[in-house]
Amino acid sequence: MRMMLTALGVLKLLCGLLFAGQGLGIIRWPADSFMIGVTDWSWRGGLLALGGLILLWTARRR
Repeated sequence: MRMMLTALGVLKLLCGLLFAGQGLGIIRWPADSFMIGVTDWSWRGGLLALGGLILLWTARRR
């Protein structure tokens, strides 16, 4: 269970950072992504990354 929470937490954290980076226009990969420069995706990515951090914290406490 702990490994599953850790893996899911890392995946959510990385995806969230990617979404936030694309939404802010920092990450321009892939070049034809519809998320680049759309600030809604930066908020959604930040929340997703926060969820990943919470999962990682939960996994460490078990």
